[in-house]
Amino acid sequence: MLDLLPRAAAIADRLKQRGETIAIAESSTGGLISAALLAVPGASAYFIGGGVIYTQQARRALLDIQDDALIGMRASTEAYALLLARTAQQRFGSTWALSETGATGPTGNRYGDAAGHSCCAVVGMGERAATLETGKADRVANMREFAAAALDLLGESLR
Repeated sequence: MLDLLPRAAAIADRLKQRGETIAIAESSTGGLISAALLAVPGASAYFIGGGVIYTQQARRALLDIQDDALIGMRASTEAYALLLARTAQQRFGSTWALSETGATGPTGNRYGDAAGHSCCAVVGMGERAATLETGKADRVANMREFAAAALDLLGESLR
């Protein structure tokens, strides 16, 4: 996680300077994004909350996204990442929201995505989504790369 801290610190500085807040909805990063942002002193000034939305049960319980909202959509896509981010922003009442969904490995997911596939989205003063393909089956390495990519997308959006 140490490699994520400089990114998180730069994001925290921007959010604090602007008096803005963030909510997180992450999946295959397993809490790394939230942990990096919370590791920065003064996180209570900008970090509202979030959750690891790893299963359908978690999606329903933590974000209250019901199955009918997913008609024509599947997890591990930019559209799904945007849905997670929009919902997190609304439910937490934050200025910004960041989401991530993917397949860490060592195998792909049930939707046909290979290990190393991740989609992340930022919602705030506009919306952005991105897809990352690491080509790796290393679960831990992918988790770190996914979290870094999501934080980078957030950092770019805050500029």
